[in-house]
Amino acid sequence: MPTTVTAPITAVTVYPSGARVTRRGRARLGADNRFVLAGLPLGLLPDSVRATGSGPATVLGVDVRPDVRARPSGSGLADLLDQQRAVRARIDELADAQAVADSRARLLESLGGRAGSALAKALATGTAEPGRVAEVNRDLGDQLGRVLAERRELADASARLAEELAAVSRQVDQLQTGSAPDRTGVVIELEPHEGAGDAEVELEVSYVVTEAHWTPGYDLRLRGDTMTVTWYGMVTQHTGEDWPAAGLALSTARPATTLSVPELTPWFLDHQPQAAPLAAYGGGAQEMATAAVAAPMRQRTAEVEQGTTAATYRPGRAVAVPSDGTAHRTTLAVTEAPAQLDHVVAPVHSAEAYLRATVTNAGEHTLLPGPAAVFHEAEFTGSTRLDTWAPGEEVELALGVDDRIHVERELTRRTAGKAALGSSRRREVAYRYTVTNHSPRQATVTLLDQVPVARHPEITVRDVDATPQPAEITELGEVRWRFELAPGASAEASLAFRVDTAKSVELTGWRE
Repeated sequence: MPTTVTAPITAVTVYPSGARVTRRGRARLGADNRFVLAGLPLGLLPDSVRATGSGPATVLGVDVRPDVRARPSGSGLADLLDQQRAVRARIDELADAQAVADSRARLLESLGGRAGSALAKALATGTAEPGRVAEVNRDLGDQLGRVLAERRELADASARLAEELAAVSRQVDQLQTGSAPDRTGVVIELEPHEGAGDAEVELEVSYVVTEAHWTPGYDLRLRGDTMTVTWYGMVTQHTGEDWPAAGLALSTARPATTLSVPELTPWFLDHQPQAAPLAAYGGGAQEMATAAVAAPMRQRTAEVEQGTTAATYRPGRAVAVPSDGTAHRTTLAVTEAPAQLDHVVAPVHSAEAYLRATVTNAGEHTLLPGPAAVFHEAEFTGSTRLDTWAPGEEVELALGVDDRIHVERELTRRTAGKAALGSSRRREVAYRYTVTNHSPRQATVTLLDQVPVARHPEITVRDVDATPQPAEITELGEVRWRFELAPGASAEASLAFRVDTAKSVELTGWRE
């Protein structure tokens, strides 16, 4: 019979999907040099089991075998074990559903954010009835609302299931007096070296379990013109074994495999009818906190080991992770970098001004995609999502709506008729913009508008007049002004252009 070896957990490396667990124990060589580690998780991957150690012996082989335990005569414990497995399976299903809901929400937000000009175009050209466009817009909003409600319901359900799993696990522990659920055993066969006798050896066994993962999250805190990015990991596991507060590491390797700044899409003119896309879906506003705060406490961060294709983070404090399905948070890294702040406003969409921070990742860490909570000083202002952010890479972070920056867009000229000579038709429009800074601080404001882009040889956009001189006019018709406004100050700009079309051309895409 193999000798049972006691080998407690000494290290756990958690991956975005799965975890590698390491156990160490001591054994004494003798007549039968087979040793078994019993009571391991039933769901470990047999192909992932590795055995090594130190001492005067050679590992001949490693076998993984089911460790089937006797069931108690009563049905109470068996029922609880079945319930425990069912709850764990449901937690996995909810995690998959949450991932799908997150993906759907990002898709709907992207559709709404990139189609803000479509409503005006559809109404102006008559390609869609106002009622129909409004119906499509409401449908997009309803879909996004349902997805967000579904995410909240899934989060609530996950929390309730985690509590249920913890309660069931406590009952199982109370009833398991001399009996236990089915587990896995690992048998290690050693060959002693010549003259080893009954020497003591140390065994190390590692294996991968799938019912564990960690997900990244972030706090983005703006203090003055400095952005502090706190990266943390949320560790969850229900493998059937509790992990002690020692040797925990989070790896970015994969062994098994909001808010947004307004953007302008090109304004095209054509002679072919176009279907009306979805209209934009808007959001609310938050006000920045301006009160001074004391210097924040420092946070204990993780030590990092950079590998060829992945990094491993070892938390600066001991973190125990019980097998109850609840998430346990640990801080991985904190970085600070200067933030170039400005406001972006596109009155063709709305009069709301969005605060934007342009920040370069000044740390050594490649930040993984994940949700981020946005703070201005101590005030929570909203949530956004970070994409993969590499060291040295510059990104734009949307920090919410600032109602203290106000903009007006006024149509000052509109004419339509035949040209003085020839058979062409002419349309002329002009706009005036007024941007005002009602905040107590100087503000940099980027004002966006656009002129149409012709996609037919018999449509010509001419006499574009932008005052003052814009910072940029792109080939796709985007016009950018940049103003430095003192507290209480205002700035004005104007934009005018003319569109000529052949008499036979039926213009589509026109808006005012």
